[in-house]
Amino acid sequence: MKKQTIYNRFCRKKKQLAVLLDPDKSLDSFALQKKVQLAEQIGIDYFFVGGSLISNSITNLINQIKKSSSIPVIIFPGSVIQISENADALLFLSLISGRNPEFLIGSHVIAAPFLKKTQVEILSTGYILIESGVQTSVEYMSNTKAIPHAKIDIATATAIAGEMLGNKLIYLEAGSGAAKPVSLEMIAEVKRNISVPLIVGGGIKTIQQINNTFDAGADIVVIGTILEENPELLKNYHAIY
Repeated sequence: MKKQTIYNRFCRKKKQLAVLLDPDKSLDSFALQKKVQLAEQIGIDYFFVGGSLISNSITNLINQIKKSSSIPVIIFPGSVIQISENADALLFLSLISGRNPEFLIGSHVIAAPFLKKTQVEILSTGYILIESGVQTSVEYMSNTKAIPHAKIDIATATAIAGEMLGNKLIYLEAGSGAAKPVSLEMIAEVKRNISVPLIVGGGIKTIQQINNTFDAGADIVVIGTILEENPELLKNYHAIY
């Protein structure tokens, strides 16, 4: 992955689609290869790799993806152990919606010396959890409360603060297994108030939701379930964007 790929595409106003793969939702090699090939056919921009728990090797998953795909692999870490020098980039997540110091700076201090020795592109990301109707794994594991779904003003102020603190990306996250995605009104208001790329994920299960999320202002949409359950729906994705 060329450095600054996300920002270069952002500057060209190109919408970007990422597929989240969780090492703990183990796939056998054949099933993974099939999913990766489908992503290639669709024209997915990135694989995000990570999860709230990691019992299987994140490096092994990255290596398997890279054997059959040229799509960049970006680590979406749930903890400090979810790092690998084999990835193209890593979202250096600061959980700015919470008040748990471990996820604001603590884990980053532990990981930073290792990451500095690698060629992995580090993407400073302000990570904002949004309430989605159920308690998600990331909310439970991080011991933080998500911003209420209707509190657009708080989410917007948090995103503004994240950019002011130097985050190069802002990520609005409803969480894996979300009952409802981040509202389009919140996405639009956050987008109006920041100048860095906006990532939105969680609870996005249909092509219409993908399109609506982009139209509201997301620069990168992260999906997971839809690729597994409705792969045919995605095959004409890039005919739209």
